[in-house]
Order: sequence, then structure tokens, then C-alpha cells
Amino acid sequence: MTLPKPEYPGWRSLLFIPVHIDKFVDKAHTRGADAYILDLEDSVPLPEKQHARTCVVPAAHKVSSAGASALVRINIDMDMARRDLEASIDPAIQGIVLPKVESAEQVFAITNTIDLLEKERGMKLGHTLLIAMIESVDALPELDAIAQSNQRLIALSLGTEDFSTSAGMASIPETLHYPSQMIVFACRRAGIVPLGFPASIADYSDLDIFRGRITLAKQMGFAGALCIHPTQAKILNEELSPSAAELQKAKGIIAAYEAGLREGRGAVEFEGKMIDMPVVTAAQALLRRAKRLGIG
Repeated sequence: MTLPKPEYPGWRSLLFIPVHIDKFVDKAHTRGADAYILDLEDSVPLPEKQHARTCVVPAAHKVSSAGASALVRINIDMDMARRDLEASIDPAIQGIVLPKVESAEQVFAITNTIDLLEKERGMKLGHTLLIAMIESVDALPELDAIAQSNQRLIALSLGTEDFSTSAGMASIPETLHYPSQMIVFACRRAGIVPLGFPASIADYSDLDIFRGRITLAKQMGFAGALCIHPTQAKILNEELSPSAAELQKAKGIIAAYEAGLREGRGAVEFEGKMIDMPVVTAAQALLRRAKRLGIG
């Protein structure tokens, strides 16, 4: 069965939460993120994995109590991944974050398991969305295949720390700009959403610097990002939301273009610049994004 391509939910901030630590789970819904990623991977020691799985669904209900979405980051090892998915495929959980993806085959294996679990549990087929994390230089030649691998896949995200280790480079904007742009291009070719920013996810001590990096990410084409601290989530929501000025300009562009079409012109001047269909398409996309976010 071919699933319809789901629309990206508009998540600007996706905040990691260690699913097995109650104090983080209990307060998460007050942190203001659009989505919470309940982590079964890096933040959970191996001896705690099974206990953490039992926490997933109760934690999902808690973190989503104020209207945010709940997702789960699973382990990439297939034996652990199956157990993670058995604990995570539930109506309360909107998506799975798949780490360390290097091939489309990894995505196929996970989505086949999700298909079976949704059917077994009487869930709507396609309920569970998928975000793939790119964390190795080995994934770069496979980006297009990964991005186009499955209808459930709605986004790619660059895991900057692991990727930088894989590349033997510092996790700084200068080195991460190129792979970040590759993520954006692959996502746009596939019709999915790029998540991230060209800097270390672990560096949030200087919030002015972090804000500047998110402004750059927006200019590069990123629509949201994974984060590890509530202050990052707040800035992501602010910087990745269309501003009132941007909305006003987008509406003006569309109105000017439509007026030009009525006069038989396919390109018109607006605020001293020539605009044509690509500019209008971008303006329309901005308005659709604002509508999904309940802005304007």
C-alpha cells in the first residue's frame, strides 16, 4: 500500500528529553518546544535501556499535555531498534527519530517494522512519521537515496557532533556549512524538510551567538532544529517563525503579482525589485507555514 506523503507538522524546535529521568520528563511540557524527542539512544546507558522502554508511552502523554508532539529517538542496532519500536509505536507518539542513518536500506528496515506494528495495533497506517539523522561522512553519497526512501520520512537532520567526529574536524560553523547545505539540497530535491543549523548542538552558553546561528540556518533554508536545552527551543521558535514584516511583505508580493497577471505581465516590480513566479512561490510557502503555526 502506498501512503500519501504527509505534510511536515511545522515543528521549529525539537527538544531531546532523557525518557528514563522523571525530573526532565515531568517538567518538559513547560519548556515551550514544539516537539519533544524522548531519547532511548545516547542519553540512556545500556543497562537502563529496557527500563527506559517502559517509560516511553507514559512520558509521551506527559510531554504532550500542553499540546506539543511526542517523538522517540531509537537505537540504530536492529535488535535494539525492534524492541524500541515495540515500546514506541502508539497513538500518543507522532514520530520516530532514526539516528546514524547511512543508507536507504536502514530506513526500509525500520519502516517495514513500523508498518507491521501499526497494523497489529489497529492504528492508522502512516500515523508514525520518521526523521533521519545524518551523522557520518559515509552517508553523504547516499543523501538523495535516503531522503527519497519512504513516504513516512518527513525530514533529515545533521547530527553535528557525530558527523564532525566522523570527518575528523572541529564542530564549528566554518566546517559544518558545506554538509549542512548538502542536507538542505537533498531535502528540497526530495520534497521533505531540512532540520538543523551549522554549529555544535552542545554549544548554547552564549545565546546571542546561538541566535545568530539560527538566523543563518533560516537563511540557508532550514525550517527547524533538534536541540538539547530549553533556551535553545525558545530561540528556535522565535527566529524560525515568520515575522509580521515578513508576512506583510509576502502578502504584498502576491497581491502585486496577481495585479500584474490581470494586466498581462508575468513579472512586476515590488518595493524596487523585480518579482516573478519563483518569488511568489516562496511568498506563498511562507504564508502556508505561518498558517500551520497559527501566526498571522
